[in-house]
Amino acid sequence: MPKKFLIIRFSSIGDIIQCMTAVDGILNHYPDAEIHWIARKDMSSFLAMDQRIHKVWGFDREKGFKGLLQQAKQLKQEQFDYVYDAHSNIRSIVLKTVLVPRWKRWFGIGPKFTMRSKDRIKRILLFKFRIDRFPMPFRGMLSFRKPLEKWGINDYSKVNEAWHFPAELKEKMNEQVMGKLKGEKDKLVTLVPSAAWQMKRWPVSHWQKLVDLLPDYHFMILAGPADVFCKEIEEVAPERVLNLSGKTNLLESCYLVQKSNLVISGDTGFLHAADKFKIPALSLMGPTAFGFTTGDHIKTLEVDMKCRPCTKDGSGKCKMKIYQQCMVDISPNWLADEVKMLMES
Repeated sequence: MPKKFLIIRFSSIGDIIQCMTAVDGILNHYPDAEIHWIARKDMSSFLAMDQRIHKVWGFDREKGFKGLLQQAKQLKQEQFDYVYDAHSNIRSIVLKTVLVPRWKRWFGIGPKFTMRSKDRIKRILLFKFRIDRFPMPFRGMLSFRKPLEKWGINDYSKVNEAWHFPAELKEKMNEQVMGKLKGEKDKLVTLVPSAAWQMKRWPVSHWQKLVDLLPDYHFMILAGPADVFCKEIEEVAPERVLNLSGKTNLLESCYLVQKSNLVISGDTGFLHAADKFKIPALSLMGPTAFGFTTGDHIKTLEVDMKCRPCTKDGSGKCKMKIYQQCMVDISPNWLADEVKMLMES
C-alpha cells in the first residue's frame, strides 16, 4: 500500500511555495506516496501547479472553528501514515490534536508526526536583543525540509520541473498579456514592486529611476489590486511598462513568473516562485530575516547594516533616521548594472 502524507500549510504564498520542496523530498524517498495538502481556500488554487499532489483541501476561514473541526474529522477518515505540520499555528494545532492526539504520540501509535518549529525564543533573542542564533542567511526552503529528517527524508536531488497550468489560462495570458508586450521578448524584465508590508518594499522612486536607466528594456509589473502606486512606475514610460496590478490572479501571476527572463523583487511570494521555477532573479533584501532564496540562479542585493534584520516579515517600525535605509541604499544604478549584466550574458 502506498504511504499517505498530509502537509499542513495554510498560507502565505511565499511560504507555501517554499514548502512545496517537501513534496520533492517525500517522493524521492516514497515514489508511490499519496500526498494531500490543506491550505487556506484563497491560497490553495496555485497548488494545482504541482500535479504530484493527490488532493488539495481548501480551508474556508469564514466557517471558523466549527468548520475547521468538521474538516479535521474528514481528514481523519483518510487514515494518513504521516502528518507534517508545516505551519505551527492555532489552526494546525487543532488539526494535530484530532489527527495525531498527544497520547497516541506518547505510545507511538497512529500517524507519524513532525512539525516545523517557529523558533519563537530565537526570534525574541534576535529581534528584541540582537542575539543571533539563526543560521544566516536563513533560507526558508531549507527550513521546510529539516523537519522531514525525522522520517529519514533528506534526498532533494530530483525536483519537479513539470509545472502544470490549465490550457485556458495559458491561452488567456498569451493573448491578453504576452500579446500586448511591446519590444523584443528577450528584453522583457518582470517587476514585483509590492509586498505584504511596507518596510519590505523598494521605494517607488527607485523603481521609477530603474525604468528610466534602462531605456532599451521593457517591463511587466505584477501586483495586487490595492497596489495603486504601480501607476506611478508605469507613467515613467507607459510605452515600455505593462502594468498588470490587479489584473491577474495568483495562478496567472505564477505562470507569468515562469515565462519571465528576469524577475526583480523584494521578499515576496513571486520571488520564491522564481526560485522554485529556476527563473533568474534579483532579490532585494532589507529588514526581513527569513526571505532568502536557495537557488544559485537568484542573486541577492543587500547592504550591511547592524540593525538588519529587524523583523521577520516586514511589520514593525524602522528606527533609522532614513526610513528604510537598508532598502534605500540599494541604489537604482546598482540594480540597473546588475540587470544589464544578467540580461546580456
